[in-house]
Amino acid sequence: MGSIEGVWNGTINIPNQPLLVSLTFTKENGTISIPSQGLQNFPLTGVELKGSELAIQMTLPGQQITFEGDVEQDKILGTFIQQGQSFPFELTKGSLDETADTGEAVQIDLKNGKMTGVLEVPKGDGPFPLMVIIAGSGPTDHNGNSPLIPGKNNSLKMLAEQLVAEGVASIRYDKRGIGENQSLAGKEEDILFDDFINDAAAWVQFAKNDSHFSKVGIIGHSEGSLIGMVAAAKTDADAFISIAGAGRPIDQVLLEQLEPQLPVNLLKEADDILLKLKQGEQVEKFSAELQILFRPSVQPYMISWLKYDPVKELQKLSSPVLIINGTRDVQVPVTDAERLHDGKKDSKLAIIQDMNHILKEAPEDQEGNMATYMDPNLPLAKGLLDEILGFLK
Repeated sequence: MGSIEGVWNGTINIPNQPLLVSLTFTKENGTISIPSQGLQNFPLTGVELKGSELAIQMTLPGQQITFEGDVEQDKILGTFIQQGQSFPFELTKGSLDETADTGEAVQIDLKNGKMTGVLEVPKGDGPFPLMVIIAGSGPTDHNGNSPLIPGKNNSLKMLAEQLVAEGVASIRYDKRGIGENQSLAGKEEDILFDDFINDAAAWVQFAKNDSHFSKVGIIGHSEGSLIGMVAAAKTDADAFISIAGAGRPIDQVLLEQLEPQLPVNLLKEADDILLKLKQGEQVEKFSAELQILFRPSVQPYMISWLKYDPVKELQKLSSPVLIINGTRDVQVPVTDAERLHDGKKDSKLAIIQDMNHILKEAPEDQEGNMATYMDPNLPLAKGLLDEILGFLK
């Protein structure tokens, strides 16, 4: 796409409520982020540059949105059009900083479409070891950021870039239904935990089929730890690293999280529902207060998730295993890492002092810890990269 490749930041100038917007253009197409509307790395459906005239299309359910503008060196000025309304927009060329991927876009074919990822390869001829990096729960993207949290932490992006500088290639990707792979979501009731496992396994196989890579392993962060360890067993991956991964089945974790939030009667009801789901039975009737957590459309996913016990899955691996946790992780305590290690005695356990859930050093207080989630300039916690590289070498 020539001269417009890269990151462009600016505003759509809607009267009294200008929208901050960021577009990233690649060789083939691009993505758009509008934080105030919860849009993060949403794929553009068309980008056409003729001379200085630029036309951009994106498709949301039931509507087509266009940007029409002129490129003037480091600025794009034009008109944003949505449902018959038009507003001026202005974008300024940014550097390939914390918002942009430095790697190469790659794709794999899945049964319901193509999945996009980011490949980082060291300089030189190789072959290189490669790690597939799997992000955590919810809408966390391939860089470790979530649209539910203002700002960015870029933890997984930083990890990939530091690994490549040390001769280790990586692939990281948005999970189905997230960012660039949003179109793979389908209906909520059709998504299973096993879909995420199969996606991870497909990326491992993609790398194994490429002669540029000598060994292929997996790094799973948070929920990505369980996804990764099952995928590692399926693909006979060469190594597995769990970072901030739960050491208990998800029903135990959920009940622990719900205990301070629910009265005794609802907590008991949630426990009963989880027991039935764990037995493979869907639940039709439950209190309205539990609707968000146990809505019928999410129950097939939970049933498929509840059948996995992380300790039992880890024990199936014959390849080397490294288990990492931080002492300031308020989401997954060190005891979970210790439980995983106790279940697989030949694994290596690394506890990183002062590291929190997003792999940054954090203060002891909750407010200071959470502030790190919104600061992409903070480096990764001291010792994290050394533990990973020492294990891989």
